[in-house]
Amino acid sequence: MKNKIIIFIQFGMLLCMSSCNFLNVEDEFKDMLSYDSVFANKRNVEKYLWATAANFPDEGKLFQYPYTPGPLASDEAFTTFGSDQFLGMGFVLGEITPDNSGGLGNWGTMYKIIRKTNLIFRRIDEAKDLKTTEKLELLAYTRFMRAYAYYNLLMDFGPLVILGDEVMDNNETIDYYNAHRSTYDESVEYVCGELEAAAVNLPITVPISQFGRPTKGAAYGLIARLRLQHASPLYNGGSVAKTYFGSWKRSVDNAHYISQTENVERWALAAAACARIIDMGLYELHTVKSDINTPKLPQGVSTEPFPAGAGGIDPFRSYSDMFTGETVPQTNPEYIWGRMSSSIVDITRHSFNGDILGGFNGMCVPQKVIDKYKMVDGRSIQNSSSEYPYSEDGMTNTGRMTFSGYTLNTGISNMYANREMRFYASIGFSRRYWMASSTSDTRKKNITVTYDKNGNSGRYSSANVKNDYPSTGYVITKYIHESDAWSGEGAQRVAKGFPIIRYAEILLSYAEALNNLGNTSFTVVLPDDFEYTAYRNLDEIAKSFNRVRYRAGLPGLTNEELEDPVKVQEQIIDERMIEFLFENRRYYDVRRWGIYEEVETEPITGMDIESAEPEYYNRVIVNHSRVRNRVINKKMIFLPISRTEIRRVKDLDQNPGWAN
Repeated sequence: MKNKIIIFIQFGMLLCMSSCNFLNVEDEFKDMLSYDSVFANKRNVEKYLWATAANFPDEGKLFQYPYTPGPLASDEAFTTFGSDQFLGMGFVLGEITPDNSGGLGNWGTMYKIIRKTNLIFRRIDEAKDLKTTEKLELLAYTRFMRAYAYYNLLMDFGPLVILGDEVMDNNETIDYYNAHRSTYDESVEYVCGELEAAAVNLPITVPISQFGRPTKGAAYGLIARLRLQHASPLYNGGSVAKTYFGSWKRSVDNAHYISQTENVERWALAAAACARIIDMGLYELHTVKSDINTPKLPQGVSTEPFPAGAGGIDPFRSYSDMFTGETVPQTNPEYIWGRMSSSIVDITRHSFNGDILGGFNGMCVPQKVIDKYKMVDGRSIQNSSSEYPYSEDGMTNTGRMTFSGYTLNTGISNMYANREMRFYASIGFSRRYWMASSTSDTRKKNITVTYDKNGNSGRYSSANVKNDYPSTGYVITKYIHESDAWSGEGAQRVAKGFPIIRYAEILLSYAEALNNLGNTSFTVVLPDDFEYTAYRNLDEIAKSFNRVRYRAGLPGLTNEELEDPVKVQEQIIDERMIEFLFENRRYYDVRRWGIYEEVETEPITGMDIESAEPEYYNRVIVNHSRVRNRVINKKMIFLPISRTEIRRVKDLDQNPGWAN
């Protein structure tokens, strides 16, 4: 499909989500006057290219003033802080409308990037000092940026207005610029095609000094993610697609925006996209070698050396160190694509106690997430063993324990004992030990934090004002280094990276794609001639899935589970929730699986923060207006397009459920 890019004042109205300043007249003429110098030489073109890239938001900006609904718009996170800043909460509270985006969404920003990349395509030949190889690499980066901008629009707004790369005049009538949206299938194919084309000349690796720049693997990773989403029930015909999108048709030709015919071969295409990345041999799960401080593996967990088993690694540090900053992100072999993120550093403050540790104390995790974590031997809390039992009665009396650099207090609830390592790496619970070791102030470090009615960090502690307390009794600690501190002399935070795409995602996506192929087999040839025959290969499913489990120190899938596609899918759903907690995957996963309404209607529960111990440890439904007033509606699969855009462009259709 060949489309045309539109650079003009009238159509600029289409490309701005919440205001009319996307294509400011004065700025546009200013840009036009400077283009001759921008494209005069290699140095200026490069500066313009990377200045364009700087328009992309920090991908770790998922919570406060986010660019995308993110974890707070899913069932994995919750806060009582104001929705004017925490826009994901505003979305689930029904405050985001076609008339008021609240600042949520990146419609205007992404189309601005698309416009700038198209200008590079149009005028790059003017830079006569560019060598052929240099030009090819710059165009590959440019094509990737354009595709990534479209990717962001596709994920949050659905079917695209695809502009192509031909520049049009800017003094025509409004009808000249009329446009309609592509179907979802057309949108996915366009973005994946652009990423494939970019990958041809993208570097395989980049120097540490250029960490954050996309590579061939980054392009392939986005393709794998989109191919899996495209194969998933919401977008691939069947009952789910019919339920959500059966009546949503394009006004210009009555075509279904979302295909109503299931295509099993899409799973094979997703599997091949993942297999291609695995076959590159560049990436591996992040691990840290075991030492004398590593806990012994429980019986039933394979002690074969990783990745054949969980032997020889420290499961806690292997998972935790890649988020806290302990492992330098630039050298992490699991990061297919990542970036340094000041936003992730900043958001850690919202989990710290307010009175002692200088935090804001309100980035909450619901009880349902806590319950998904396995016991240390891999059993669920509903089916725990006698050796590692799960109990919600009583407190531990084992004495304070230290393992893998983590301190586990004595006297914690038995429900927090004997849990898998990712639980301790990710969750702050009552009576957790907080080191904050970077401060020299002894009053501000090595603190046991408690969230009950009489606790030092609960709703009724002296420091809390208004909403500065964890309404579920749990906070997220996944990105917090043991030395991170927000108050006290010398308080510092370790720099952190955000994983845009991790190898763990590719492994789990590969297992999911293969699992959904049933008895069918397809041979797929990708554009780079990578050929792959996909079928429900139990060995490959186990191999890819089990690596993620082994890294966490857990047993892999049982033979009984492997034989049943439904059971494997259930394990994948649970595993992705835990493995990618607060990484912005859950919001999209529950939608593509078609279980969004099901999971969102489950009551948000937590500990009884209105009571002192031991009653505090009773499960209760969170009694807060931000829970009671949550909106669950099919229309919330996508963000709404601004009503101003819809009314100004005749053939532009609104997302389903949102009034024009």
